[in-house]
Amino acid sequence: MIEITIQNMIDACRGTWQGDPALLDARPENIVTDSRQAGPGSLFIALKGERTDGHKYIPDVLAKGALAVLCQEPGDGGEPRILVPDVMQAMREIAACVRGRCAYPFIGVTGSVGKTTAKEMIAAVLSARYDTFKTPGSMNGQIGLPVTFMALSARYEAAVIEMGISQFGEMTRLTEMVRPDYAVFTNIGDAHLEFLRDREGVLRAKSEIVRGMKHDAVIFANGDDALLKKADFGRKTVLFGLGENCTVRAEDLSSRDGISLQCTVCAPGRRFAADIPAYGEYIIYSVLAATAVGMELGLSNEEIARGLRAYNTVGHRSRVVRSPLCTLIDDCYNANPTSNRAAIDSMVRLPGRKVCFLGDMREMGETSPRLHREIGEYAVERGVDLVCTYGEEAKHIAEGAGERGRHFTDRRQLLDSIEGILRPGDVVLVKASHGPNFVDIVEKIEELQKKNAES
Repeated sequence: MIEITIQNMIDACRGTWQGDPALLDARPENIVTDSRQAGPGSLFIALKGERTDGHKYIPDVLAKGALAVLCQEPGDGGEPRILVPDVMQAMREIAACVRGRCAYPFIGVTGSVGKTTAKEMIAAVLSARYDTFKTPGSMNGQIGLPVTFMALSARYEAAVIEMGISQFGEMTRLTEMVRPDYAVFTNIGDAHLEFLRDREGVLRAKSEIVRGMKHDAVIFANGDDALLKKADFGRKTVLFGLGENCTVRAEDLSSRDGISLQCTVCAPGRRFAADIPAYGEYIIYSVLAATAVGMELGLSNEEIARGLRAYNTVGHRSRVVRSPLCTLIDDCYNANPTSNRAAIDSMVRLPGRKVCFLGDMREMGETSPRLHREIGEYAVERGVDLVCTYGEEAKHIAEGAGERGRHFTDRRQLLDSIEGILRPGDVVLVKASHGPNFVDIVEKIEELQKKNAES
């Protein structure tokens, strides 16, 4: 059950109540923006989007027993509605109210690549000592974060909040809710260039997080990143990375099996061995970010090492599925030039013929054809044997791969071709932005893996 009442919400967003006064002291069971998820006790948020208007579903959710609706349109007399001029603004104000009730430290995580992995790693480490909240899945944006915050509990001892943006001003709005005590910058890469233009623009947009932080707040930044290592955040800044300039570093990186990582973590006066059940050497930056945060919050070496061992991969992010047919690297949640290069770098270290299934990188702006083409060129330079692509922009990846590129214009043809493409012992990377939905490619390969194992 949500900890704040309907009356608390009305006070926070300066809304108007048109329902039964007896409900003002009630607490919603859950908060939903999808009418299909509504049920008895729900607070339904009626959002107006490009594709649909949540207001038209209000009768349905009330029929399901929803406790109340947050909306912009009045209904029939007696319907339990919190009326506001702007639902999005009201969500942010309610979320900020809930945040104000939480006395424990909040760690905000931003960057171009690896936010979710860093969030999960930091939460795993802090959980070795503290009851830690983390944003679920990728609820990291203008809608997901307010919904998440409205359901926050004061019982936690720490919170790790992923903060995703694509335009200027968005981080400022998120920070007004989160008010982080600590901020982690994973890196600054070529993401959302359609709106942010270049890496300097990405840094400016991400750095808006500082505006909502106190002067004694602490920043953790990737010291191997060209822009972050020289950025002045006006706050205490702890650099993490592999370079000598970093306060928290890693040495002796190795992998016994290709899908886990071992290293020695080094910091002033501290040194310990770490074993992380995660694929890809680029994961080391999430490891070091989590370590740096853990050290700042007072965890011992043993607690940090235990937390790192407890890390679990989330969803379709660098998930490895091994079988006699092939080693599948399922990384099809998101993609941009920085993450694509990192994924290729990691997969080419594994033994076997290298095959990539790559899709569109979204929001690349006017430089999109060049950025896609360069990924194809990079794959060939790193030794990838075959680059299969699907998507209007991804065709440029295949062009960059030259003779090793193969572009598909028909999804069904691509899926039907996979069985003929794969050979026993292959290493297969599947990566694209979320929009192209490459999950069906992953599912097809897993189906073939299972079929091969049973034959």
